[in-house]
Amino acid sequence: MPSNRTRLILKTIVLTLLAAGCIAAAGGAAVFYGGWYYVGATKHHFQTVYSVLEKGMQYSVRRNARDIAVPPLGAPEQVRRGAAVYRDHCAQCHGGPGFAQSSIGMSMQPVPGPLIDATLNWKEREIYWITRHGIKMSGMPAWEFHLSDADIWATVAFIRQLPEMSAQDYRAITAHEVQR
Repeated sequence: MPSNRTRLILKTIVLTLLAAGCIAAAGGAAVFYGGWYYVGATKHHFQTVYSVLEKGMQYSVRRNARDIAVPPLGAPEQVRRGAAVYRDHCAQCHGGPGFAQSSIGMSMQPVPGPLIDATLNWKEREIYWITRHGIKMSGMPAWEFHLSDADIWATVAFIRQLPEMSAQDYRAITAHEVQR
């Protein structure tokens, strides 16, 4: 049986933690309801906010994409089709081999990252899931209702090729529209 002193210490710790939690909640509510957190796209999030959102996004994508079966990828026609889709729907925000994103992509917050290294951070099924469903409040649209599943997988097949692709290779593969 704990002594009175031990019970008093535990009670003090619990009450201190509860008080700290209430103060933090009140501060958060004041910032939230007061509109003090700047949401304009002209300033970055605080690093802590950005890090929490980024980590949460990674966990969510990995969880939601875990059961997606990846079809065979990499047939030349599929990669060419993916290159055309990328050129028409992705390059303006993400850039590509030999060029940066357009002014639209550069003015977004967060700034869309280059996809040249996407395969280092994401599995194919995860790239598919992100492309299909988008990412809330990031500017990344859900292409599910605008592109066919075949076009989304073709884009994934193309993104797999990006790390080895030169600017000249990109211009050559995207120079003409592939017939569907």
